[in-house]
Amino acid sequence: MYAVKEIYFTFQGEGFHTGRPAVFCRFSGCNLWSGREEDRADAICKFCDTDFWGTDGIEGGKYELSELVAKCEKLWNNDFDQKPYIVFTGGEPALQLDEKLIEALHQKNFEVAIETNGTLNLPDNIDWICMSPKANTELVVTKGNELKLVFPQIGIDPSNFVELDYDHFFLQPMDSPMKEENTVEVIKYCNLNPQWRISLQTHKLLNIP
Repeated sequence: MYAVKEIYFTFQGEGFHTGRPAVFCRFSGCNLWSGREEDRADAICKFCDTDFWGTDGIEGGKYELSELVAKCEKLWNNDFDQKPYIVFTGGEPALQLDEKLIEALHQKNFEVAIETNGTLNLPDNIDWICMSPKANTELVVTKGNELKLVFPQIGIDPSNFVELDYDHFFLQPMDSPMKEENTVEVIKYCNLNPQWRISLQTHKLLNIP
């Protein structure tokens, strides 16, 4: 069984694939925070802005493999004349995403992406790996397509990641009461370090899921 917080059709709001139509499947659970506000102060990752606790979101629930694949296929908007694209996120999707689910989605012609914190090993058959490192963790996912660092984080420096085997490097302003200041810092850093590009949370700007 897969514990899912929510599944919905939208557009990718961040990083390399910004603007691309996608089914988002948000798994419940994370290895860096319980998802409960009363535990945030003691969490490894304290700044998460996502509700991934429980299974009470849109189309949330506990799914068998075939049920989950059927739900994702149903949610894909066939008005888009392009390859179906699904993003597994969380929480930390690597706690649940496995090769069987990915292969079943490949059989339905889906391209499969993951957004991970990089602390857990991944299945081998993922098509697009976006890794978002967090401070005070040990990375095991040192190779992928896209590294997206929420910035600034106390105890983490972008220069620590530039030698990792990723095709694209993004800095994304931390969403907090200091968001405007964080955005200025991201612009400054990317201007001085052109290996890094700016990622914005455009779904929040457009008020879409």
